Amino acid sequence: MASLRPTVLRALPRLVSASRVGASATRLTPARLSATVGMRGYKSKHAPQPLRDVMTGEIIGLPDIDSSLVKITTTTTPKTRPPSSKLIFGHTFTDHMLTIPWSSATGWGTPEIKPYAPLELDPSSTVFHYAFTLFEGMKAYRQEDGTVRLFRPDKNMARMNRSAQRIALPTFNGDELTELIKKLVVLDSEWIPKEKGFSLYIRPTLIGTQNALGVGPSSDALLFVICSPVGPYYASGFKPVQLLATTKFVRAAPGGTGGYKLGANYAPGVVPQKEAAKEGYSQNLWLLGDEHALTEVGTMNLFVAFKQPDGTVELVTPPLDDVVLPGVTRDSVLELAKAHARGETTIPGLPQKLKVSERKLVMADLVNAEKDKTLLEVFGTGTAAIISPVDKIGYEGRDIAIPTGSDGLGDISRAMLDQIVGIQTGEIEHEWSVIANEQKA
Repeated sequence: MASLRPTVLRALPRLVSASRVGASATRLTPARLSATVGMRGYKSKHAPQPLRDVMTGEIIGLPDIDSSLVKITTTTTPKTRPPSSKLIFGHTFTDHMLTIPWSSATGWGTPEIKPYAPLELDPSSTVFHYAFTLFEGMKAYRQEDGTVRLFRPDKNMARMNRSAQRIALPTFNGDELTELIKKLVVLDSEWIPKEKGFSLYIRPTLIGTQNALGVGPSSDALLFVICSPVGPYYASGFKPVQLLATTKFVRAAPGGTGGYKLGANYAPGVVPQKEAAKEGYSQNLWLLGDEHALTEVGTMNLFVAFKQPDGTVELVTPPLDDVVLPGVTRDSVLELAKAHARGETTIPGLPQKLKVSERKLVMADLVNAEKDKTLLEVFGTGTAAIISPVDKIGYEGRDIAIPTGSDGLGDISRAMLDQIVGIQTGEIEHEWSVIANEQKA
């Protein structure tokens, strides 16, 4: 393998995507692969080309996403950027968008960065009828010197591919899509507000676009990315949320799709949230099973802190178990807290004696901890808010009171928020912060 040219090595990820490569791909030897790529020039500058066997001409791999083929058309009518103080989450969009078509016959097509515009879809498109849609949520941050940073984009790409596999949509090379997102974000970097706490929300989306009715894998798809400048989730300071622990509705069940970021998971949560609001609560706390096991908070992951008899603080989050979405912020909190607990790093504000657990939590645990005064804090995590503290949970006719500080945060949630924001904005050097301005040639 060491003798293969760099071009061949870059092509390798495109050859092993399970959703598009036939069984014959496993029979490729390095020599055969090198000859094949050399014969037809895999890095075509015009359009994606399938990979063919040099001996038989057989197509052994459809084109993957290739960032080097991107076509960029800049807008001739740039929009007027609103004042940062007027931004409403998800209501304002930048000048450009990214689109990449896919077909089961030809693979991924030419990526295009072009002026933001409506999509043109046939009314029979599978996305409208059978919910062939998934998405991601990411953010970009701009520093004073113009450096633009992404936060852990590899995690979003891995989760997006996992979601695509779950609903028979095409997978792709995550590194290549990340490169394209970098180009889009840098092109529209002037849309990233300079004020502290502001960022550019990035929404990669993949939909089925086959023009035919009937339940089955979609023969066509469209991946697109749009961007929206956003302000702090809590514009006037942190306000703890109130949760209604619901036993009437179920968000997800084992074997279902709750662990995937699919559009179909979100609309069914709107009515339960409206009912919670009528009772004076901000969000639902989703419970599962006869034991009333805790899963998620609205559309966020959940963390609970308990004080143990020996003074140790245990930070607990429910296990994924095919029910809970593997959140990027959730994973970040876990990794940072574990590193602190192991003594590998010290995060200001976190308890010296800290235990981090992924284990089953039931409502009886919270009820008993409140009674024993060992319930320290509860918070949600997600891309939009990063950290969302909770100050009460309505359950079976009464409210469980959750301690919070004068700023609305608990000690752990405050420390985690400061650490994650510091990494996201580049104030704290960390491998999770990826500079978008540094794009590959």
